[in-house]
Amino acid sequence: MERRVFIAIVLSFLVLFFYQTYFAPPPAPAAKPAASSSSAGPPQAPSTGTVPEAPPSTQQSGAAVSSGSREPQAVVSDTAEREITVDTAKVTAVFTNRGGRLLHWRLKDYRDNRGEPVDLVPSGLPASEALPFSLRVADDPNLTARLNNALYRVSDGGRVDATQSPASVTFEFEDAAGLHVRKDFRFDPANYVVALSVDAKNGDGTINPSIVWGPGPGDVASAPANPGFFNRSGALPPPELILHRNGKVERIAINKISEQPIQEGQFRFAGVDDHYFMIAAVNPGQTRLESRALVVPGPADQRRQFISHAMRFPQPPMNVRFFVGPKQFDLLRSIDSELVRAVNYGMFGWLAVPLLGALKWLHGIVGNWGWSIVLLTVLINLAMFPLRHKSVVSMRRMQELQPQLKAIQDRYANLKVTDPARQKMNTEVMNLYREKGVNPASGCIPMLLMMPVLFAFYQLLAQSIELRGAAFGWWIKDLSQPDPFFIIPILVSLTMFWQQKMTPAAGADPTQRQMMMLMPIVFGFIFLTTAAGTALYWFVSNVWAIAQQYFTNWLIGPPVVHTARPAAERRLKNAGTGRTAGAEKHS
Repeated sequence: MERRVFIAIVLSFLVLFFYQTYFAPPPAPAAKPAASSSSAGPPQAPSTGTVPEAPPSTQQSGAAVSSGSREPQAVVSDTAEREITVDTAKVTAVFTNRGGRLLHWRLKDYRDNRGEPVDLVPSGLPASEALPFSLRVADDPNLTARLNNALYRVSDGGRVDATQSPASVTFEFEDAAGLHVRKDFRFDPANYVVALSVDAKNGDGTINPSIVWGPGPGDVASAPANPGFFNRSGALPPPELILHRNGKVERIAINKISEQPIQEGQFRFAGVDDHYFMIAAVNPGQTRLESRALVVPGPADQRRQFISHAMRFPQPPMNVRFFVGPKQFDLLRSIDSELVRAVNYGMFGWLAVPLLGALKWLHGIVGNWGWSIVLLTVLINLAMFPLRHKSVVSMRRMQELQPQLKAIQDRYANLKVTDPARQKMNTEVMNLYREKGVNPASGCIPMLLMMPVLFAFYQLLAQSIELRGAAFGWWIKDLSQPDPFFIIPILVSLTMFWQQKMTPAAGADPTQRQMMMLMPIVFGFIFLTTAAGTALYWFVSNVWAIAQQYFTNWLIGPPVVHTARPAAERRLKNAGTGRTAGAEKHS
């Protein structure tokens, strides 16, 4: 029984790993949007279920509104294109006054593979792709182009300091044709939130434009510096559309967006996220969200995948809050209690969250995420010490009974499975268990109780951004990436093999025993492509299990093997219990 449960645990882990590694949503089926957008003009009006591309003129700085037409004279404007930098404690945001749009959103606390601050505005995109915070007016590409190509007057100089207190930047434009636009951005110094208000009029009419983010997030998360020898280019899962609607979090894979590119509803938050970062409107209320997949060729034949999205509200945007930053649990909770559900800890999130709190507490003491994982693993195993001890003791007692159990099974080996006499074998086995005080399920239950902790800690280490770029020391420079020299995976295999040799063999058949001895090799290959932090956790758990096995063996002493009684002794004992001679003939 114990072997079957252990195999079930191992297979569950394998399913979890292979699903996340090899069954992630495939890339968007076609790279046609990127290829066609760079050469073709504005697309035709889309049919139901498609999202229009941004017109080329919304991105190009000097494009004319339309051939043969002349732009109205500017009344409130700037004389030249320039950049405006906003510094907060967490972000360096760079805007252009052409359209009052975002060029860069650099995170000060996170670095890319080159050691530069992570920029969530991707670079190297086709010129037709809109910049973040572009405005789009449905069915009016000329007005859309004027809104995004105009040189806006900026309320402040070239640099705005929001590191200590909230600060605002206002972009304003007005022309002689009656178009007047005002875009206000308000920054919070302590987090990654920017609030946007748009006041736009065209003559006497009010404009309610869509807020276009464009492609994102940046592609830095999907290109780790050291992907590992067996990793499929080291890429993390592609971005997803993430929506909080009707109390539930919905995730739409990038290859499923074309099936329903328009999402409408009352959202708690809505946007796009990848493994570690997210761009989302927080508490936008009733929202119409349009999205499409974008595939862009990258260096070394690697494709970059993005989701371009735009939002439209029933009324012109007024203090709509956008979160553009890392999916760091405590940070998300400080912004909105439901925003933490963007971190996908799976079905064991209720357990992963307190484990994350414990890991952070240990990190505050030791100052190293690797040693924090080691200490938390020790504490978890210490808490599960009684369960594991009980499981080992039960397996030992089952091992001691194996000769007697085998003798009973041999006496009934010639009977068919359908023979009613085989029921007597089960009766004898249960009588033996009762006589020796052994519960065959007592070794299974402790192992089943440990499974939630195992999966919760695995998900915690796989999803938490705290481990991104965190060095352990020596050769481990990033606990979120595979071991570059395969040292920890090899140690995992060796300790698992050692542990298998020590585990009491509770009657496993030779085939099953050989399968169990292959598990260390299988897990070794798995951990070649798994984050070093997860492999470290598994290695420390194995070392603890080996040490506890030695301690338990010393505590309970060597196994006492019970031999089967001779036939004459069995007949004498059976006579005392009232069994018939007919029943004994099968003995």
